[in-house]
Amino acid sequence: MRELDFSLIGQRIKEIRTAKKLTQEYLAEKTGVNVSHISNIETNKVKVSLTLLVGICNALDVTMDYLLENEYHNPSSVTEKELFNTIKDMDHTKLETLLRIAKVL
Repeated sequence: MRELDFSLIGQRIKEIRTAKKLTQEYLAEKTGVNVSHISNIETNKVKVSLTLLVGICNALDVTMDYLLENEYHNPSSVTEKELFNTIKDMDHTKLETLLRIAKVL
């Protein structure tokens, strides 16, 4: 089994945080760590712990699998990739609507 790419995880945290227009200060406050620790995670100077990673996911309002998609998500078909890319940036309301539609199908 290969090791996790913590630099990619840090980049992904920063990408999601900035897309949501959140600051490192906000993330630090929500997770109970200092700003420099968040910065060090995003720049791969330290490895994020599982406990803190869960806290970051909660603060960013994303799931762990969404955050770690590049670590283990490997869609087997073009259709799955296209579907995944379409829904990954949907807001919560649209995701709930899509889920209700999928359940009907």
